This record gives sequence, C-alpha cells and structure tokens, in this order.
Amino acid sequence: MATKEEISMVGFEIVAYAGDAQTDLLAALDAAREGDFEKAEQLHKDASDALIGAHDTQTKLLSQEAGGGEMEMTFIMAHAQDTLMTTMILEKQTRFTIDAYKRIAELEAKLA
Repeated sequence: MATKEEISMVGFEIVAYAGDAQTDLLAALDAAREGDFEKAEQLHKDASDALIGAHDTQTKLLSQEAGGGEMEMTFIMAHAQDTLMTTMILEKQTRFTIDAYKRIAELEAKLA
C-alpha cells in the first residue's frame, strides 16, 4: 500500500511536470501570435515532453493500483489529476492554434 505521503509526492511531481508544460504552452501561443513559429514549435515540443513525464509518473501509480496495491486519494493527487488533464487539453488546443496562425501568416504573405 502506498502511503499518503508517497501518493502526495507523486502528485507534486505530476503538478510540476504539468505546470512546466502549461508555462511552455502559453509561451508557445504568444510566440505563434507574434509569428515566431520556430520558437512556438520548440515550446510546444518541450511542453509535450513534460506531459510525457507527467503521464509516465501517473502510469506508474496506476500500475501499482492495477496490480492490487491500495491507494488512498489525497487532495494533492486530485489537484495533480486536474492539472494534468487540463494541460493535456491545452496542449491539443495549442497545436491547433499554432497551425491556424501559420495558415493565416501564409495567406497574408500571398496577399502582400
């Protein structure tokens, strides 16, 4: 059985990864809006890598529970799950928005 402290530490790790990803995704949106698509793409990739780290951390805990380990939910873990899921949605939306800004820039270039 994982202790509350262990589960909370996993929660903190997930929040850290997801928080880093959120920061990078918001910066990627700013960069795309300014037309700096290379920077936007790099920030999006960095965010995606951070989300992989968060998901890997989450999966380890899920695997323990699936293997019969008892888990006690903590508020920190609930916050971590919420942060991870909302950041995953933001990642998808950021991808669409970067692509849209690129298309707009291409169209503007054709009109100029």
